[in-house]
Amino acid sequence: KSELGILYLNEFNRNVLTKIFNDSGIEFIPLFDCPISVYLWREHPLADRREISIEQLAPYPCISFDQGEENSFYFAEEVMSTYHYRQVIRVSDRATILNMMVGLRGYTLCSGIICEELNGDLYRAVPLRTEEKMTIGYIKKKQVPLSGIAQKYLEELKEFI
Repeated sequence: KSELGILYLNEFNRNVLTKIFNDSGIEFIPLFDCPISVYLWREHPLADRREISIEQLAPYPCISFDQGEENSFYFAEEVMSTYHYRQVIRVSDRATILNMMVGLRGYTLCSGIICEELNGDLYRAVPLRTEEKMTIGYIKKKQVPLSGIAQKYLEELKEFI
């Protein structure tokens, strides 16, 4: 329904999502590849590390977006969505994730791109020790040119990145 969407592909979801895109007349345009990062509160005990292993995260709750009962785990916002975490808290909004990062010393996994204008300087992204990568890109309808405002959005996005 939207003109464009920003999302990621990785080894786990690439084949399934590519098939859905092709079946739906949608194309994926890659913007960049990036490593996976751990997103956490700046006072978290692991926040000052150069990198964090998945084993070091075990004592802390992983906070993830609830995808609803109808959605496949291929559509998960977080990478490594099939990993068996010891503690998982599912939430429905970003503000709750941020609050739980502070109150419970929780974390989530992300691209490592943080917008301080949106979330302030209370959070850090630390590289996760893994070989897995994410390809961040956008989707749009095939053979349908983007509007001027969508093109401007992509220009601003590329400049920010």
